[in-house]
Amino acid sequence: MSKRKTGISAAELSTFCGQVALIVEAGLPLYDGMETLAGADRHSENADMYQAASRGVNEKGNLYDALKDDPRWPSYLVEMVGIGERSGQLDRVMRGLENYYAREDRIRSSVVGAVTYPLVLGVLLVLIVLILLWKVLPVFQRVLNSMGVGMNETGAAMMRLGSVVGWIVLAAVAVLVIAVLVFAVLSRTGKREQVLGFLRKVFPSISSLDKKLSASRVSSVLSMMLSSGFPTGEALEMTGKVMSDRSAAAKVQRISEGLEEGKAFADAVADTQLFDELHNRMIKMGSATGHEDQVLGKLSELYEEQVESDITRLVGIIEPTLVALLSVVIGAVLLSVMLPMAGILTSL
Repeated sequence: MSKRKTGISAAELSTFCGQVALIVEAGLPLYDGMETLAGADRHSENADMYQAASRGVNEKGNLYDALKDDPRWPSYLVEMVGIGERSGQLDRVMRGLENYYAREDRIRSSVVGAVTYPLVLGVLLVLIVLILLWKVLPVFQRVLNSMGVGMNETGAAMMRLGSVVGWIVLAAVAVLVIAVLVFAVLSRTGKREQVLGFLRKVFPSISSLDKKLSASRVSSVLSMMLSSGFPTGEALEMTGKVMSDRSAAAKVQRISEGLEEGKAFADAVADTQLFDELHNRMIKMGSATGHEDQVLGKLSELYEEQVESDITRLVGIIEPTLVALLSVVIGAVLLSVMLPMAGILTSL
């Protein structure tokens, strides 16, 4: 899937998907609805995107072709719209996307809120320590020298130790800030997959969340396609196109290969380890009773709930963890300041 640069926030994407779903549910012609939508949002920052989508629907007759030519729309949204139109369930797809992007916006806001306060406090502390080490302490030293007071051995040792501790703290924080900035920049470029891959290796919880999210997406799309009467092979082909995660797309491809080798659908799915063992058994029972689509739809809901619950718990851990780390930094800062001060006082 080609890389696309998103030009619209998750909150706006959620609103857009909800409005399109309402248009379809109301039975309005899509070109009329999109024209009305573009007119209502003509004063927004992304008015040109809506107007381009409206023109595209008028010219090409469907929403998928209208959106795919504009790289500012996310690939996942575009491909899901294509599946919704092909399966005749565009309203259901857009409602699902509305909830998906609303959840993404909530998560992003929670993470930003949890990180902002400790980060601002940390930056202020770093600036204070830098000023103390770079400006204040040398002034004290010069004052003592001008008064003809030299430091004794103990005071000089404490002065050096405090300065070393202070510079070490500053260096550690600087490295951390640079690393965060590098990851943030790379995640918005073609290196996004490599960055995410590294984070999955370093933080197992992220890897677990990513796996559950992939399982939710795969089961949701397959359920939709199968319930619409698409053959399993074609449903898998379309699902693979939607997956932005290469690992999930590879697992979908392995399911297709398993079917070509003569394996049962449930066995081919189990071989990929995409789902938990219990859920693999549910899929097997669904296949035996002819209700694969219903079982997959239920699994999609279960994994979505798990993902949201896990992320909420993770966000709840972020702030106290950062505060604890910041407390350690504060202790080092106080040590780096007080030791030189003590060294100066012992010299008087």
